[in-house]
Amino acid sequence: MTDIRPFRIDVPQAQLDDLNARLAGTRWPAELPGVGWSRGVPVAYLKDLAEHWRTTYDWRAHEAELNAHPQFTATVDGQNVHFLHVRSPEPDALPLVLLHGWPGGVTDFLDVIGPLSDPRAHGGDPARAFHLVVPSLPGFGFSTPLAGPGMGAARMAGVLVGLMDALGYDRYGVQGYDTGAWVAPELGRQAPDRVVGVHLNALLAFPDGEVEGLTEVEQRRWAAMQDLNDGYLQCNAKRPQTVAYGLHDSPVGQLAWIVEKFKELTDPVDGLPEDSVDRDRILTDVTLYWLTGTAASAAQVYYEEISAKGWGEQARTTVPTGVLVSAHDVTIRRWAERDHDVVHWTELDRGGHFLALEQPDLLVADVREFFAGLR
Repeated sequence: MTDIRPFRIDVPQAQLDDLNARLAGTRWPAELPGVGWSRGVPVAYLKDLAEHWRTTYDWRAHEAELNAHPQFTATVDGQNVHFLHVRSPEPDALPLVLLHGWPGGVTDFLDVIGPLSDPRAHGGDPARAFHLVVPSLPGFGFSTPLAGPGMGAARMAGVLVGLMDALGYDRYGVQGYDTGAWVAPELGRQAPDRVVGVHLNALLAFPDGEVEGLTEVEQRRWAAMQDLNDGYLQCNAKRPQTVAYGLHDSPVGQLAWIVEKFKELTDPVDGLPEDSVDRDRILTDVTLYWLTGTAASAAQVYYEEISAKGWGEQARTTVPTGVLVSAHDVTIRRWAERDHDVVHWTELDRGGHFLALEQPDLLVADVREFFAGLR
């Protein structure tokens, strides 16, 4: 049984007052002079961002922006799932699931919801419209608490297949990045008769002994994949509960943990996070993690996929797959084609990991093009 309930975000003022007090009382660490970002987030940068969060950022305005879209919660296979459900005004629109990554959430897609669901109103072809289902992945945002251990990509996909069934969609596409790019192909594996296509960006594909004969571009991407600062990855994958105490108790700790990823993974790589993504959009993402207390539960998928399962282990998908590669991505085509039925491949000369936030028009255009032939 799946119980679908209307949902509206309404954070008690006491929680916002508590956040303000904690930010005002932050105990700031010392740092070595002249090291910049090389050892983590600089104190001066984070102080300025935290003060903006405390004194200027308006959560209520962004709460209203989220509440402008119809939201629901449902219980599927024992898991509570929060989702936006935006129906297109075009009756023949194709249903599409949009899946975020870590450290993201439904806020990732706010700039693409309008163009994808109502292209007529945004200068696009109405024949390429989508009904959108935008869930918070289990353990993220309001999709809590986790139903229990074992909520890896495959089980998340099973929950989302059940959700789409409950919504009455028997034919739909899936788009995902980062964690969503783990989960999206799993929907295709579990429901190949219903998923018409899977579109991915920020996709990771791993070698299976075949690291010889890589092109120059592939060698750079493979080197970048190995050289990424994986401190957060190891912590999330091996000790998600231990790390969570600091993140759950300190909003500045949560802010630093997330904003470092926006610094490292956005384009240009030598810019500040807000050079690529609006500062208040980043803070809305961080605020959701703080208010929902999901530092630990959102990290559990790393444990399930890396420590419990084994990084990169997966069966090949048979559903048509489109891959969009931004300037920052490390996706290697030959490995992606080994694991997926890749029928569409786009290389961009700009954009980073958070493409829906950084270059929403480029993502929208590629999603429209890929699904145009699969409707």
